[in-house]
Amino acid sequence: MEQVIALLRDYGLQILATVVIGYLVGSVSFSIIFTRLFDKKDIRTMGSGNAGFTNVLRSVGKLPSILTFIFDFAKGLLAVYLGMLIFQASGAPFIVKQCGIYLAGVACILGHVFPLYFHFKGGKGVLTSAALILIIDWRIFLIVVGVFLIVFLISKIISLASISAAVSLPIGTFLVTYFADYRPNLSYSFDKGYSLAYVVVTTAFSLILAALVVGKHHANIGRILRGEEKKITAKKRKN
Repeated sequence: MEQVIALLRDYGLQILATVVIGYLVGSVSFSIIFTRLFDKKDIRTMGSGNAGFTNVLRSVGKLPSILTFIFDFAKGLLAVYLGMLIFQASGAPFIVKQCGIYLAGVACILGHVFPLYFHFKGGKGVLTSAALILIIDWRIFLIVVGVFLIVFLISKIISLASISAAVSLPIGTFLVTYFADYRPNLSYSFDKGYSLAYVVVTTAFSLILAALVVGKHHANIGRILRGEEKKITAKKRKN
C-alpha cells in the first residue's frame, strides 16, 4: 500500500494527463462521423443502435465500415502510445510505465463507450481494446485474435466472437506474463521488471478491459441465449 501511495504522489500529474488525453482521443467516434458523411444519419438511430463497426457494416455499407475499423483501431494505438510517451518522459520504472499504458487504454475505451463529443452514447470498445492489446503485447493479441477468429468462423456472429475474445484476454494475459515473463528471483516490487507485481498489475488491468467490453454486450448476450442474435451481413450500397 505504501508503494501505491508513493506512486500516486510521484506520478499523479502523469496519471491525470494520461487519463484525460486517452479519454478525449477515445471520444472521437468514427462510426458516427463516417455514417454522417456517407448517409447523413446518426448510426445510433439505425440497426442495433450501436455506434460500432458491425452496425455500420450492416446499416451503412462496406466502405464506411472499413474506415470505421481503421480509424477506431488507430485511435486506440494513438492513445496508448501517448500514454507510454508521458510515462517514459518522466523516467518512470517499468511497471509504472505498464500501468500508464493500461490507464491510457482504459480511458480511451471509456471515451469510446461514453464519448464527450456525442452526448456520452458510443460503441462497445472492441476495436479500441484490440489496438491496446496489440501495442502492449503481441503474444496476447494473437491469443485474443485467434479466439475471435475461431468463434466467428464457427458462429458467424460478431458479438459472440467479441465476447469470447474479451473473456480470453485476462486468461491469456496471465498465462503469458506468468509462464513466459515472470522471474521468481525478482521481488514483489513496482520498480522491478518482470516481477510478480507485473503479473498481478497486467492481469488486473486486462480483467478491467474485459469487463468493460463484456458489460457493453449485455443485450447481445441475452439475444445469443435466446437464439435471436443475427449473423454478420453487409448492406449493399446503391449506385
